[in-house]
Amino acid sequence: MLGFLRSDPKKKLQKAYEDKLTKALKAQRNGDLRTHGTLMEEAEKIYAEIRALEEKN
Repeated sequence: MLGFLRSDPKKKLQKAYEDKLTKALKAQRNGDLRTHGTLMEEAEKIYAEIRALEEKN
């Protein structure tokens, strides 16, 4: 009945994915390639979760 009040897990994951990519870009621009690699790895994991949700629906 109040389905519009439920949060969308895909939106939340998409926001986290975009935040990780932004942080990774800033780290790369600052020359911190180790942090960039770590953040990109985390972003890839989040992207895999997003893909799994899309396939499920």
